[in-house]
Amino acid sequence: MKYNFNGFTTKANEALNQAISSAENLGHTYVGSEHLLLGLLKIGGGFAAALLNKSGITAEGVEELIRAQIGCGTPTKLSPDYFTPRAKRAVENAMASCANNGKKYVGTEHLLLGILSDGDNYAIRFLSELGADAAALMRETLKASGIDGYSGEGKPQTYQKPQDDKVPTLSKYGRELTAEAKKGKLDPVIGREKEIERVIQILCRRTKNNPCLIGEPGVGKTAIAEGLAQKIADGDVPEILEDKRVFALDLTGMVAGTKYRGDFEERIKTAIDEVINAGNIILFIDEVHTIVGAGSAEGSTDAANILKPSLARGEFQLIGATTISEYRKNIEKDPALERRFQPVNVSEPTEEDTVLILKGLKDKYEAHHKVKITDGAIEAAVKLSSRYISDRFLPDKAIDLIDEASSRVRLNVCAAPPELKALEEKIANAEAEKNEAVNSQEFEHAAALRDNEKKLKEEYRELKEKWRDKSGRINGEVTAENIAETVSSWTGIPVSQLTREESERLLHLEDELHASVIGQDEAL
Repeated sequence: MKYNFNGFTTKANEALNQAISSAENLGHTYVGSEHLLLGLLKIGGGFAAALLNKSGITAEGVEELIRAQIGCGTPTKLSPDYFTPRAKRAVENAMASCANNGKKYVGTEHLLLGILSDGDNYAIRFLSELGADAAALMRETLKASGIDGYSGEGKPQTYQKPQDDKVPTLSKYGRELTAEAKKGKLDPVIGREKEIERVIQILCRRTKNNPCLIGEPGVGKTAIAEGLAQKIADGDVPEILEDKRVFALDLTGMVAGTKYRGDFEERIKTAIDEVINAGNIILFIDEVHTIVGAGSAEGSTDAANILKPSLARGEFQLIGATTISEYRKNIEKDPALERRFQPVNVSEPTEEDTVLILKGLKDKYEAHHKVKITDGAIEAAVKLSSRYISDRFLPDKAIDLIDEASSRVRLNVCAAPPELKALEEKIANAEAEKNEAVNSQEFEHAAALRDNEKKLKEEYRELKEKWRDKSGRINGEVTAENIAETVSSWTGIPVSQLTREESERLLHLEDELHASVIGQDEAL
């Protein structure tokens, strides 16, 4: 399958797709910096490949090192979700390099810079082993491509996230959800089509066009705002919303660090002015009830009173999210603020809907934890969380169960074997005996102990490499039993009681009641 990376040149797109294909063919369960380097070399053209070939680096040489040092397995199917943190950082550095230099599209030269600017990764190690100097390659890339951003001391400068010049305050104290949606960074939103449609209807109104999402914690209010951003990014909205940008504003971040009276008012007023001047920004404030009293002190104005005049004049649009109790406590008490919002009730999804939501998110969690999540685990997460975790709401509690159970399984798969620990102890004892023999001037005995120590260390190294190779290849499986164990650790209820079938409980119900209720056989 070929993936389309928006904002990248044709050659850069080919390189990223080739990196994924190379990892798949090598049977790896991830796409790392070494695969990015291999992708740049395999596309048969482009700035980066030409520069690397000039330095004597070939695709064959890099692939041979990967096979020798990392190994290979059964061909797999991967996607951009399987990029390692270092590979993601390399791509982000490439995008930052491109933006900082006013380029419209990320090219192969930016990808090469992104890889080289990471400091220490497999790609740089392999380049070094093949006789190339990463710092010299960096200088050559910057010089030949005319890219700024090099310190001249053999180290790349740290690239900063580019800020939107038109909305610097919003960029500093918020994040653009539509931009993240275009990059595929947001989780899919499933089962909330009606609520998203209702939000779109309110946004398209002429007046009072500010939706307020009201629901219990964890039911997915923020996900609805992200779902709207994804629809805008995909162009699946009415014409009036096509060019809109959704910004999530961090109100606590705006309050933090305000030392003097008027600092907070200035920040939020500047942000509102930026929104009004831009003309195409929809603000999203999670926990919107916090605007009541936010930043207020003696003689100062809170955020709600700063926002109300602009909201009343319809100068900008705001989506709020809050709980039912906080809405009644803070917003309903202020009629002038309440009438600016149109409430959208977000109820807890049913168990059936939660199963569908979890199945939609499964790929993301499998890619993150490098495990396989079974359908039985998903159904158990929904069923057991509904029955035994009563103080929280679906789908949040079921998602947390899947997340933690996956983490447990991955840690168990990656746990070092006891043989390694035993060898570590043997090496420590051998070293101590050798030192003791040297101190006693028993040099022949010390030489024999030294040889034994070397043998143990070599055995330890081989065993550790095998374990690392195995843990890199094996994908653990998350089952219903793993979910039950996680619920048990949260609630203290024994696993046997959690996994016991309902039918089995009913079969023994009369016996259990007889044991508890004495002398009432006829009634029972």
